[in-house]
Amino acid sequence: MKSDLPDRTFAFAERIVRLCLALEGENTVAATLVKQLLRSGTSIGANVEEAQASESKRDFVHKYSIAAKEARETHYWLRLLAKTEVILPSRLEPLTAEANELVAILTSICKKNR
Repeated sequence: MKSDLPDRTFAFAERIVRLCLALEGENTVAATLVKQLLRSGTSIGANVEEAQASESKRDFVHKYSIAAKEARETHYWLRLLAKTEVILPSRLEPLTAEANELVAILTSICKKNR
């Protein structure tokens, strides 16, 4: 059975990019936070894609571990943007929930494959 995780992480990255584009031109603090969010939020899917072509089980787990770390970081930036009200918390709730779910999924995959 084919995993939908590559598509799901790609869709998540797309949502992150659209959010960051909507915030272009904001103040310096927001711009700095958005750069961090953009980097980590798009890295999740990139690492999942790399894992699809892994050379070994160890390489697969390594790529998924990096994706899990990036998902945790993304979750952090989303929480910070909401808490400081750089972006309305209600606007970030779906993305924050998805980041949290991705952390759980990726962590589970890593544990099962170790």
